[in-house]
Amino acid sequence: MKKLMLLFVLIVVILVVFSPDMAAQCPMCKMSAESNLRDGGTAGKGLNNGILYMLALPYILISTLGYLWYRNRKNCDTPT
Repeated sequence: MKKLMLLFVLIVVILVVFSPDMAAQCPMCKMSAESNLRDGGTAGKGLNNGILYMLALPYILISTLGYLWYRNRKNCDTPT
């Protein structure tokens, strides 16, 4: 079980470290933000960070639930 968990963590770390820059946007949002910045506005500066923030929350929640499940399963396997 420890080998499987180590493999999972290693795969996640490799994907995070070697993934390309995740500053992608839909074309319509990107065009709107670029035109706003070109006209002197500041609405588009935090768009990428907001997208990444919203994208990270589900992964954090799933990771937390997985950890809690693993910890509780580990506690159930030990004889009392």
